[in-house]
Amino acid sequence: MSRTAFINARLLDPASGYDEPGGLLVEDGRIADLGPSIFAGGLPEGAEIVDCGGHVLAPGLIDMRVFTGEPGAEHRETLRTASHAAAAGGVTTFIVMPNTNPVIDDVALVDFIERRARDTGIVHIHPMAALTKGLAGAEMTEIGLLREAGAVAFTDGEQAVSNAQVMRRAMAYAAHFDALVVQHAEVPELATGVMNESELASRLGLAGIPAAAETIMIERDLRLLELTGGRYHVAQVSSAASVDLIRRARQNGLKVTCGVSAAHLYLNENDVQSYRTFFKLSPPLRSETDRKALVAGLADGTIDVIVSSHDPQDAEVKRRPFASANFGAIGLETLLPAGLALVHNGDLPLSRLLGAMTYAPADLLGLATGRLAAGLPADLVLIDTDVPWLVDAAKLHSISKNTPFEDRRMQGRALRTVVSGRTVFVQGEGAR
Repeated sequence: MSRTAFINARLLDPASGYDEPGGLLVEDGRIADLGPSIFAGGLPEGAEIVDCGGHVLAPGLIDMRVFTGEPGAEHRETLRTASHAAAAGGVTTFIVMPNTNPVIDDVALVDFIERRARDTGIVHIHPMAALTKGLAGAEMTEIGLLREAGAVAFTDGEQAVSNAQVMRRAMAYAAHFDALVVQHAEVPELATGVMNESELASRLGLAGIPAAAETIMIERDLRLLELTGGRYHVAQVSSAASVDLIRRARQNGLKVTCGVSAAHLYLNENDVQSYRTFFKLSPPLRSETDRKALVAGLADGTIDVIVSSHDPQDAEVKRRPFASANFGAIGLETLLPAGLALVHNGDLPLSRLLGAMTYAPADLLGLATGRLAAGLPADLVLIDTDVPWLVDAAKLHSISKNTPFEDRRMQGRALRTVVSGRTVFVQGEGAR
């Protein structure tokens, strides 16, 4: 029997509200026990001892929006390199989007991702399958078969299903399987710009994307949800108006949830003034008023999860004029540090922040993790919430280096990442 004893830890389980000093025992990849006095009678014989130094020991993070290049564009990112980035960021589970080549719209492709994840053997990886065949938005996929094969949810990834009839049918069919439908909420005909539509966009000479492109799609989908029932999730919200819409819908009893990216909680449209293409995101960074509304929506529970929206892009498509560069930024390794800025600013308690990265996505996706409890898989992250560090893109584990946080001073990061009881990353030592 393999055993690891984590001692001198601040145990923090956001799902239960437990936040106490103590220790945690792992046996054969699962949490055996935890609490303030479990080692009062002495440490287990033969156990590996990890002294946590008083730092936070929490459930491993779950990132439910990650794009990779595999299969089809491995020069941008592979599942292995994304796994190393995830481990370095304290992420023990991530969900890959179906925007690959070929598209993950078939049982064989779901199986491919599952097998590659097992072969990689670093962190847990699960696929979201395409909601429509070929991501074409015209014909829904075999949701039941894909769910049975291992797809945890259904989405067209970085594009919206704009045909209302197709979306209605997909929602109704997904409801039969209690499958989660995830939408990139953006009306394509309105989203033809490159940044937030505002006075700043006009001064910069850049075409804008109005917040209405997002809210119109959300309003339409909420009406469809009333017709079909089921579960609907907005992948990312970016505006105050979207938060208000979802808050009212939930008050009316609709099963709607939403996410926000760490970048949208940390940055705003003013960061685009340098024309640096790493700030070109979809949805775009919006006003400071919108950013504050996102933080408030996260604090009051309207926003359920925080995602990295990790989207690696190579230099050829980023080293261009802002208007012609690709959207997207990497974020697996900066997900936690960017979120911790909200804690240090007094905007959120640490438990709320970590809850949006642990049990909330686990519950949405039906994953048996995201909590500190006896019997559950020992997916853990040890966090130093205060350590200062500088984001150096060259030292990040992703193949692509398009981080909007390059050269930013951060406070707090993952010290150790544990997956199924096995340490896969130690700060200063790298991957194991």
